Amino acid sequence: MEGVILSPMPNKKNVPARETKTAKTAKANQTNGGETHQRATTDLLLTTNQGLPISDNQNSLKGGDRGPTLLEDFILREKITHFDHERIPERIVHARGSGAHGYFQPYKSMKHVTSANFLSDPKIKTPVFVRFSTVAGGAGSVDLPRDVRGFAVKFYTQEGNFDLVGNNIPVFFIQDAIKFPDLIHSVKMEADRGYPQAGSAHDTFWDFVSLMPEALHMVMWAMSDRAIPRSFRMMEGFGVNTFRLVNSEGMSKFVKFHWRPVLGTAAVLWDEAVKISGADPDYHRRDLFEAIASGNFPEFEFGLQILDDKTADKLPFDVLDATKLIPEELVPVEIVGKMVLDRNPDNFFAETEQVAFCPSHVVPGIDFSEDPLLQGRLFSYLDTQLSRLGSPNFHQLPINAPKCPFANMQRDGHMQMMVHKGRGNYEPNSIEPKGERETPTGFRTAPIPLEGTKVRLRAESFKDHYSQARLFYRSVTPQEQKHIAMALTFELSKVDIPEIRKKMLGHLSVIDEKLGAKVADGLGMTGEAIAATPAAKPIDLDQSPALRLYGKYKPTLKGRKVGILLADGFDAKLKDALVAAVKKEGATPAIIAPKVGGVMDSAGKKIMAEVALSGSPSIMFDAVAVLAGPVGDKSLSAEPDSISFLLDADRHLKAIAVAGAPNLAKKTHVDGVVGVTDLRANGDISKFIDFARNGKVWERDTA
Repeated sequence: MEGVILSPMPNKKNVPARETKTAKTAKANQTNGGETHQRATTDLLLTTNQGLPISDNQNSLKGGDRGPTLLEDFILREKITHFDHERIPERIVHARGSGAHGYFQPYKSMKHVTSANFLSDPKIKTPVFVRFSTVAGGAGSVDLPRDVRGFAVKFYTQEGNFDLVGNNIPVFFIQDAIKFPDLIHSVKMEADRGYPQAGSAHDTFWDFVSLMPEALHMVMWAMSDRAIPRSFRMMEGFGVNTFRLVNSEGMSKFVKFHWRPVLGTAAVLWDEAVKISGADPDYHRRDLFEAIASGNFPEFEFGLQILDDKTADKLPFDVLDATKLIPEELVPVEIVGKMVLDRNPDNFFAETEQVAFCPSHVVPGIDFSEDPLLQGRLFSYLDTQLSRLGSPNFHQLPINAPKCPFANMQRDGHMQMMVHKGRGNYEPNSIEPKGERETPTGFRTAPIPLEGTKVRLRAESFKDHYSQARLFYRSVTPQEQKHIAMALTFELSKVDIPEIRKKMLGHLSVIDEKLGAKVADGLGMTGEAIAATPAAKPIDLDQSPALRLYGKYKPTLKGRKVGILLADGFDAKLKDALVAAVKKEGATPAIIAPKVGGVMDSAGKKIMAEVALSGSPSIMFDAVAVLAGPVGDKSLSAEPDSISFLLDADRHLKAIAVAGAPNLAKKTHVDGVVGVTDLRANGDISKFIDFARNGKVWERDTA
């Protein structure tokens, strides 16, 4: 076994005088089933967790070479025990995650609205750890289900850790945290059958939604392309709940937190998502890891929507309602800084899996609102970490530990890793005059007046469940509207109970009559809707173009991938020019060939491929090109993988370039189609790049 590390053999003077032949042979050869293991040439010793050097890592201690294993073998027990406990309980939600290290730096001081140190000085770089995730699936599910994405950021500030725990959607399904277990039970695998995994297209979820119209706004977002993002790097993030900013004078204002990807937003089509999940279940995880490893660091700008209580009171909805958003046209987002993710985790388990986020982790200058969903989260997250990580000392794990000094009177507990000194483990005390003490500059809760009677009621201002769902649907682009209708039709077609479908059609008709009609027609249930009776009459809010996914960011190819399929006889100069143009845009070209060994160019020179066509369908790229000669064109035209390569690229609205492959273009019906550039006819690489910058070629979106 190459690479096995064995500690030095004992010196002769330490070997017992009488040793059996069997024992001598075992020590001499270090055998395991007859295979000889040589000591590796390294000074690093293999030891137990206590530092004891191990002389034999190949064999357990037995009573004779064919005898039973002895309970005395503490090395075996330590090794197996640790292995048995390598997995901790996965998160109930957000179980599948990907993480990255980086830093945050403000553009300007925000001292006038918050005393938070990390937002006060543009010179301060605050370390961060970010975890992106899906919500519904388990840790072993795929990256691209239709689902909400988690966007959680741990700021290691000079005043302690601040955890901004959000999603890629600015609202949530429910208004009160007491409904969270019901929501998650409904969307998770059904209790009697254990499926579906990571999917909402089943009876229990839609039954819950049909009976809880407060979820309808979030459902519209979840059925949009926001729920199938192209990459974590091209995904917006939101704090969801309303928080407060508090300045040094104690003045407070409401705030909504926003993250804006510098690369802009992008999504895949549903058919792409389905096929990507089969071709690469780790699509998003791989994309994030490879981008950082190659130096293409993801960047996100940090924005704040700040409003005072008087402005909040004038809005036609309640800012404490987590199912509502504040349109940017009413309260603009102020961009105040940027986050750069520049380092991958060294160990997935120790960092990405063990990182513990809690909304209750705030710093001076940031406080909570009375949002009933947030209020429940303040308890729930801490309780979850205690269950998952098994100890109140989870904050001592390196990924969770503050990077500033921290000290308190908390002691002992499971997995205590600190060695506390002194007698004074209580406060106040006089026997440790230099011990921990409170400080006037520490966290102070904003002095918000409260009055009321203890009740279990929902505020009247929370009653409108349809107006913002209508706002979102009518604000997005026609393509997004069509995809929402298609997603709803697909999801509801998976619902077995007709009454649930009928109730949902009633809700959709209240949101938008045309939407309800489209979905009903798609289901073959026109005229079967059960009318919904809103608790509050919906109102038509002014449209908010800021809610759109497409068209609000500057077109770019930066951070994207372009697949270039080569076949025998291709023009090498044209290939080099295309590769150079793609790199100039900040994108990554990938050279594909029918076989990974490569192909011959027109001059007879063999060019190696980076990936083989069979393992690199067009779904893995943002734009594609096919370069060939007569021989290669003939070969590609008879190859199912190359035909699918172009057919899918066309169906998925990708920019396509073709040179020297007229037969393949004709066979796949892409010849002359909008967004398809014939490079050999006009040599216009820039035309192809222009199409690719725009992402999807929406003019082809007819099906």
